[in-house]
Amino acid sequence: MVNCYGLVTVKNKPVPLKSIAVEVSVQGHVATVSSTLQYENQEENPLEAIFVFPLPGEAAVCRFRTKIGQTEVVAEVQEKQKAREQYDDLLSSGQQAFLLEESDESPDVFKLSVGSLPPGEKASVSLDYVTELAVQADDGLRLCLPAVLNPRYQPQDSGSGGSALVSSVPTGSVPYSLSLSARVSSLHPICRVESNCPLDPLNYLNTEKTQATVSLAAGHQFDRDVELLLYYQDTHQPTAIVEAAQASAKPGSLMGDPVVMLSLYPEFPNDVMSSMTSLGEFLFVVDRSGSMSCPMHNGSVAQDRIGSARDTLLLLLKSLPMGCYFNIIGFGSRYESFFPKSVEYSQKTMDEALQKVKAMRADLGGTEILQPLKHIYSQPCLPDQPRQLFLFTDGEVGNTKEVLGLVKANAGSHRCFSFGIGEGASSALISGVAKQGGGHSQFITGQDRMQPKVMQSLRFALQPAVVNISVKWNVPKGVSVTSLSPPIRVLFQGQRALLYAQLTGKVRALPSPVMSVNIVYVNVQRALERLTVHRLGARTLIRSLEMEERQGGGKKKGVQEKVVELSVQSGVSSVFTAFIAVHKVDGEAVQGPMLRRQVPTPSVKQRRRCKEMILCRYYVNNLDCPATASNPVKDPLLQLISLQKASGSWVLEAALAEVLGKTEEEVAKPKPAPVDQEVWATVLALVWLYGFKMEAQEEWQFLAMKAVSWIQAQKAASVSECVQAGNILLGCQVQKDTLGL
Repeated sequence: MVNCYGLVTVKNKPVPLKSIAVEVSVQGHVATVSSTLQYENQEENPLEAIFVFPLPGEAAVCRFRTKIGQTEVVAEVQEKQKAREQYDDLLSSGQQAFLLEESDESPDVFKLSVGSLPPGEKASVSLDYVTELAVQADDGLRLCLPAVLNPRYQPQDSGSGGSALVSSVPTGSVPYSLSLSARVSSLHPICRVESNCPLDPLNYLNTEKTQATVSLAAGHQFDRDVELLLYYQDTHQPTAIVEAAQASAKPGSLMGDPVVMLSLYPEFPNDVMSSMTSLGEFLFVVDRSGSMSCPMHNGSVAQDRIGSARDTLLLLLKSLPMGCYFNIIGFGSRYESFFPKSVEYSQKTMDEALQKVKAMRADLGGTEILQPLKHIYSQPCLPDQPRQLFLFTDGEVGNTKEVLGLVKANAGSHRCFSFGIGEGASSALISGVAKQGGGHSQFITGQDRMQPKVMQSLRFALQPAVVNISVKWNVPKGVSVTSLSPPIRVLFQGQRALLYAQLTGKVRALPSPVMSVNIVYVNVQRALERLTVHRLGARTLIRSLEMEERQGGGKKKGVQEKVVELSVQSGVSSVFTAFIAVHKVDGEAVQGPMLRRQVPTPSVKQRRRCKEMILCRYYVNNLDCPATASNPVKDPLLQLISLQKASGSWVLEAALAEVLGKTEEEVAKPKPAPVDQEVWATVLALVWLYGFKMEAQEEWQFLAMKAVSWIQAQKAASVSECVQAGNILLGCQVQKDTLGL
């Protein structure tokens, strides 16, 4: 029997991983992340440690090295099967080896194998990756360091060759530590850095505030992904970085030529953005798998995910414009549609849908996204009604790449917006669906409310988008530009696009596209020694080629070979390659039978069973909160929203008076005599929203616009008198112009 001591798993097995230290270098819109993992074999036999862990879906792993004692070994990139065979051969002969490989099914999951670690030996493993920072609706740049990896549901008919085993323990019970420090550099002043985890104070390094450092406060419990939000001044100004070639690389190759990264983050005129379309077919695709019954966060009182989805659907259904079409599809191991086909939005269809939303539960089994998407794509689109999908999921699927291939194949007729719910949602799936589907992605984690983020995306869907985008470069004679990025099909207000291009020829002067762009030449030896731009460009091209290979069923000649060649040349990971490092032990083989240990990863799913959690559910029909059955939880804002008609109006009734904190008689009495009761009720609702719920305006802005349009269509007299009377009744000071009347 093995003597268990030191760090152990929940099954009382020793854990060889001791700590993780992360250093982040942010430069504008991109980041380089360096993670160092410290291992120690505290057992009596040689050990192989297996660690399956998440990375951002857009990350490009570009360096992997190990250190045992004073000897450091830098890994090389090889074709994946060749690397696996070499690793197995080395372990069989008693040698030490390290293998890092990307999951075949999802690019945000990696497997690290640390082989033949002798008893008492310590080893450090370092891996670097580069990634783009996602733009948020409030102009912040989001960097997420995934700490939580939830088990991925693998459909039975997916044909997967068996994913790497994920060993999980409850969040907060992970037997190793995490430290993180970040250095931020920008062309523009850094306003602030925020996080969902405690941070030490931001430390500026210069008077211009363009450089700063920040660290994660000690004591991180691995109960959530670590999220950094960076805010710069002048974020909408287009910029470009030209990165010099790698000196040792062959000219004409990707690494042997300069590469430019162009950042487009337009801000459109207000008159363009204020116009809203009333056309469109809106399909709300909602995850109803069992995992959706788990809480939104790990706080003491947290709404469950499916409950938050119900509240969000209420907002969406009330905010849709008259004249559009809609449907709601729930999915799990099977899928169910509210209607056989999309229906026109009206009072009748909205009421019918809301009744079905009230009964919606997380009761459809596993998470199979592929089949409902295939069903949607097989249905003919409605004439003059652009189809837009809103996908809500906790993102725990094993066939991510297959899903993304399907979305891309139908991107010409379907635009996709995606929402990752809860800790551990797959960034590869959520971000990938939006990217391939020409939409926008959002992540709802920690104490985030789902509703404002979803309404931000609805604003994108209803606003006109910029299409037919082209970038033309004015370059010196003898210089050519080869794009590494797929063409931009669409761009929204608040959406950023990064383009990569290779510059071939004699680059003596800096190129400039036909637009107002700042061109910045960065000294690669001083500021970008890891060739960040080159590797992000290589990652972009590799992902495009991998998608091409998958869509061709693996039969497209030469694509896989091209990916392997590009991966080896650039040192960037791919699905067809792996990193392998070999540590020679002075010619002596490691002695003794080798044990295998799975290093546990934090998982929200194992924190406690969802059935045993006390969850506060905010139902549309005001069901009691299970935590306090005698004390129903009523959100006044949701109550008010639930009373609005599809047309945008409210009716003068007891339920409305209750929300306003008045009796029905108190509400009816001050109504100006010539004013219709429905107009009066609608004005009161608007005054209450603007008077008491401005902090949640993003959630109700569209239903308020519908209400204003409805009032204006009535051509009602004495609207000013209504607003004045409403202010007196409710104790507000809202101006008529503020309401848009």
